[in-house]
Amino acid sequence: MGDAIDLTGDGGVMKKIVRRAKADAVGPTENVPIVDVHYEGTLAETGEVFDSTHEDNTVFSFELGKGTVIKSWDIALRTMKVGEVAQITCKPDYAYGSAGSPPEIPPDATLVFEIELVTCRPRRGSSLSSASDEKARLEELKKQREITAANKEEEKKKREEAKAAAASRVQAKLDAKKGQGKGKGKAR
Repeated sequence: MGDAIDLTGDGGVMKKIVRRAKADAVGPTENVPIVDVHYEGTLAETGEVFDSTHEDNTVFSFELGKGTVIKSWDIALRTMKVGEVAQITCKPDYAYGSAGSPPEIPPDATLVFEIELVTCRPRRGSSLSSASDEKARLEELKKQREITAANKEEEKKKREEAKAAAASRVQAKLDAKKGQGKGKGKAR
């Protein structure tokens, strides 16, 4: 969509926006540091996928700034807003580096992640600093519930259509058998 943005000034973390968030979307803050993301990670050199939440349609949740994820994620997600999808390219120093990389990832690998910021939320039990943050969070939750409800309604409609189609096939078979039975009776 756009040109890559150098988030670190040394080319260590490059961000390219794949899908922009809506204008009124919120992003993570000190008061709303917990993020839920969908992502797919690939090796830049080969394009091989090494990790993804898309396979099981889960979200990955973590708190920014706690060191629980690679440095590039802490840097990049602070620049994102809910609904945004970005491609993040991470040099080894901002990924796993020479130590601590999973066995399927070479320590000197440049990694590419496509990340969607699904939601941001406050720490459990903490209060938000402003009414506008709370309002934005509630609006986002409302949107998510509406999307979930629409998806469930669509699934329900598809199930009902499948049931109706199956019932009409069964009825057609029964009608065909009834027709065969009448024909035999007349032959006698």
